[in-house]
Amino acid sequence: MEIVKTVILDRKEKQQVFDLWNSEYPINLGFTKVLDMDNYLNMLPNLMYYLLKDDKKQLKGWAMTFSSGTEIWFAITVSTNVQRRGFGTLLLHTLKNENDLLNGWVIDHENDYKRNGQIYQSPLPFYKKNEFTILSEYRLELPVLSAVKITWNKKNQPLT
Repeated sequence: MEIVKTVILDRKEKQQVFDLWNSEYPINLGFTKVLDMDNYLNMLPNLMYYLLKDDKKQLKGWAMTFSSGTEIWFAITVSTNVQRRGFGTLLLHTLKNENDLLNGWVIDHENDYKRNGQIYQSPLPFYKKNEFTILSEYRLELPVLSAVKITWNKKNQPLT
């Protein structure tokens, strides 16, 4: 597996991100067309992609960082068939190496379903394991999303 960093997705990469997004995120966060996803992503300032590709150049996971105000935010998705093998942590370490502070919204319940009919499993334990702090006083409550804010700050990490 390799991580490819880019500011632009080619047509094939857009389709692979679209497919992964729609298979791994809850149905209510999905897109019906690649163009809709592309339009959403293009609105995000200072967008950077991190593509996790296998030896056949197939997308197995991806992450992105972007600016919101003065903060750096991120999102990450790893294909179910390669989860629990360290690839999500590898993507996070790549983001941490390039940023001093990361923020994200994380679904902290298991009330949503994926397209395949399975319950969406909250990734909150994964982020706790990877040194993120849960800011439970900050919640995002939208018709399509209920999530808690998480943050990681390089300054708060123990020296090794």
